[in-house]
Amino acid sequence: MHSEGAGGAFRRRLERAVELRAVRATGMTAQEEAELAAAEEKEKEKRRKVDDAKRAEYLIRDAMAQGKFDNLKYAGKPIPGLGENYDPDWWVKGLIQRENLTGMGPKAILLRTEDAELDARLDAQYSEKQVRDILQDFNKRVIDARRQLQGGPPVITKTRDVDAEVQRWRERRAARAAAEPPPEPEVKRSWWRRIRDGGT
Repeated sequence: MHSEGAGGAFRRRLERAVELRAVRATGMTAQEEAELAAAEEKEKEKRRKVDDAKRAEYLIRDAMAQGKFDNLKYAGKPIPGLGENYDPDWWVKGLIQRENLTGMGPKAILLRTEDAELDARLDAQYSEKQVRDILQDFNKRVIDARRQLQGGPPVITKTRDVDAEVQRWRERRAARAAAEPPPEPEVKRSWWRRIRDGGT
């Protein structure tokens, strides 16, 4: 009995010391701290009862009030790709476009891109042989891609008629040459002026 009384007194002193430390640390009494904990628990219980839709709506309204939705990337502009037909390769095309990747991706998409840029590539060539080599290589790769067994999007790129493309290349080249102004004739200088100007 005596030991229980001593243990009980010790426990009370220990509880009182803990309470005093808490008061010193927070500036609140144990009763105020208990009331605060009860109020927090009551608020948590109230939040648990609110359904997810109302919580989401509240969070959205709160974010709007704080201005978190101001200056969004597509504010007042159409969202790219919205309303277009479904394309099963949308993610590959988007990645290639966003990252500006070249030489990577399914053969079907690479060939479509190359086909769109082929005329400009041909126009940069100087000889008919170079144009024919590029067209033959392109046609060979289109045919190989149609035979692929790895899967992926279908190859819809058409082969090019080499002779017709060479003729079109000649016509574009002639049109460019006709559109360019003729070079100005070089003024011939006398021999003594060439010597005076340093031999040029």
